[in-house]
Amino acid sequence: MAVELEFIICKTKKDSLHFPHDQPLPTELIKKIILRKLKNMSTISKEILAYNNTQTAEYKSLCDTLAKEISTHLHDAENKIWHGHPVWFLEGNPITGYSKEKKGLRLMFWSGADFNEKQLSVRGEKFKDASIFYQSAGEINTTDLKRWLEKSSAIQWDYKNIVKRKGVLERLK
Repeated sequence: MAVELEFIICKTKKDSLHFPHDQPLPTELIKKIILRKLKNMSTISKEILAYNNTQTAEYKSLCDTLAKEISTHLHDAENKIWHGHPVWFLEGNPITGYSKEKKGLRLMFWSGADFNEKQLSVRGEKFKDASIFYQSAGEINTTDLKRWLEKSSAIQWDYKNIVKRKGVLERLK
């Protein structure tokens, strides 16, 4: 596919632009693309980065990869340490987070039981959460993770008001 950008013809592939080698690079256009991409990416809180830095080298790499992927795909989400662990929130509602446990690093989705994803094991009967455990960053299937993150935005239970509703969960989306 060819796209005309500011009078320069370039070819696009999945995640790249290819400019003709016989023309100067459109530096202003490249700056605009980079700035737009950065604007759309959520930043990772200093507290989460500090949490990740307390992990062993293998788990730090895993935590950093998850934080980057989650923040990229949930760019509207607030992220912070909540109950001692990194958690991402949409409109005050917890969506996903991770924690170090005996079994490995647990990636949890608060509404994950409704994702119908066989890789996510459902935990507990009272809540709608589901999790997956990792031992290393190499185990992360980014295609699956992206799909789960999309579902986490589309499928939400109202954990934010669970205390006010005396333990009763209501579906938001």
